Amino acid sequence: MKRKIFPFLLGMIAFIGYAQNSEITINISGLKTDKGKCIVYLYNSKKGYSAGPNKAINTATGKITNGKSTLVLKDTTDGEYVITVVHDENNNSKLDTNFLGMPKEGVGVSNNAKGSFGPPSYEDSKFKINKKSVTTNITIKYL
Repeated sequence: MKRKIFPFLLGMIAFIGYAQNSEITINISGLKTDKGKCIVYLYNSKKGYSAGPNKAINTATGKITNGKSTLVLKDTTDGEYVITVVHDENNNSKLDTNFLGMPKEGVGVSNNAKGSFGPPSYEDSKFKINKKSVTTNITIKYL
């Protein structure tokens, strides 16, 4: 019995090692002030991206230094994703908007995609992960 369990355990250890998750490093630039924090939201579907922050599959917050911030999202599986970033200048943990719904704080999206009369499309913002780690650069824009 012991001889049968040992190969099984070795196989499981090998499988777990093979199925390692990826890591996404997000370099954020263009922040006009070091006040507040950056909030990163990760989406894995068009529906989730359209629904907003409550449908993000992962989030992270980071400190701003000299107009830049770097955050890392760990335990991300291979697939298709969109990242959005908010410069939460007043530390209230949300994107502040005006009466028309336009952002009052800085925002950024993966691929530095641009929208017209609204957020960029999922198609323009998406990127794929199919290796252990990925680095992406996002520049914050202010309206």
